[in-house]
Amino acid sequence: MRFFYNLLIHLAAVPGLALQFWRSRHAPGHRARLGERLGLGEFLPAPSIWIHAVSVGEMQAAAPLVRTLLGRYPQYPVLITTVTPTGADRARQLFGDSVQLRYVPVDLPGSVRRFFDRVRPRLALILETELWPNLYAECGRRDIPLVLASARISPRSVGRYRRLVPLFRQTLSHGIVIAAQSTRDAERFLSIGAAPERTHVAGNIKFDFEPSPETAEQGARWRREHANQRPVWVAGSTHEGEESVVLDAHRRVREQFPDALLLLVPRHPPRFGAVRELLLRRGESFVTRSSEDTIGPGVAVMLGDSMGELTGFYAAADVAFVGGSLVPVGGHNLLEPAAVGKPVLTGPHCFNDEAAMRLLIEAGAASVVNDSVQLARRVIELFSQPQQRAAMGDAGRRVVDENRGALDRLLALVEPLLDAAAGLQPGGR
Repeated sequence: MRFFYNLLIHLAAVPGLALQFWRSRHAPGHRARLGERLGLGEFLPAPSIWIHAVSVGEMQAAAPLVRTLLGRYPQYPVLITTVTPTGADRARQLFGDSVQLRYVPVDLPGSVRRFFDRVRPRLALILETELWPNLYAECGRRDIPLVLASARISPRSVGRYRRLVPLFRQTLSHGIVIAAQSTRDAERFLSIGAAPERTHVAGNIKFDFEPSPETAEQGARWRREHANQRPVWVAGSTHEGEESVVLDAHRRVREQFPDALLLLVPRHPPRFGAVRELLLRRGESFVTRSSEDTIGPGVAVMLGDSMGELTGFYAAADVAFVGGSLVPVGGHNLLEPAAVGKPVLTGPHCFNDEAAMRLLIEAGAASVVNDSVQLARRVIELFSQPQQRAAMGDAGRRVVDENRGALDRLLALVEPLLDAAAGLQPGGR
């Protein structure tokens, strides 16, 4: 089956790499990414700790882990790979020059070998679930410990993996340690061939996200300067098809609260222009964050076309809707607004954060809405009932606080592997 997998991955890689080469003619950044996709790049000066975080949400979740490893293992460069430009941008914002950053190679045998030759991982940590047969097999061939951290398989994905069991069983048999988010996730990994003795329930390191002490004050300051005395809600990490639903809901909200302000933050920067055009077509009164224009009393929407400010916007708002959930994307991080004490709204398509969603709903910290009518109704209710808003926000904070500890459980699995790879006694440095 691996032969057919490699054939398919070669066929799929050719048009993707060709497109990137074409773009590189006018954009040098694409040229650098093209080399990294083929496993090229500088040789690191020492064996590394390799962490892969596919995009923005995983990069944010990785921050406490990265900082801990930098502090405990200063002898190893920490290499972070990602897939998306937004993930790379977020890594630069979070870590600056303290880490090595590059794009993960395409899962072609030659690209993978070149990548490993250059970065020489002592340990590979993959956040959430990215199953790449050639990357994982190369870890096995080189005796590199591999840990799937905050690992999950959604109910809709497990059937697809089961159909590929002959391929992934071989992949999962190379000594991979699985630190699953939940018991259900661990059971799904076991069902596709993971080794029971290396499958653990460690929890979701997103619960260990700690907003900076300045976040609350930054949010309060933004509110005083831009929307003092106005009811404010935020729609964060929205996708194509959701902005129209959110804007329809906002019009209903403004029928009850004419001065309500919506902070609309699309998930991907390449869509900022398209969402701006949507606002123009609909005749919405709006400003963009990048323009730094004054948000006057007649402005109904602020388009958040900036990076790294979403947590601050959550802190500034009264109510938070988390996108990717009204369309079948799978939802995004519900814990970010919960951690800053905001009532959380989500659509029904939240299978990427199933366990967190369930905990928040059971605690009374989150609600599910299915369309613009329900979204508007819930926002209006929460604007009207400050005590309910506060109760939901407090419940969300408790859920986050009570479920911290995944980072410590993950490190308890990782540190013996690092020490063994370095030939140290457990706990040695």
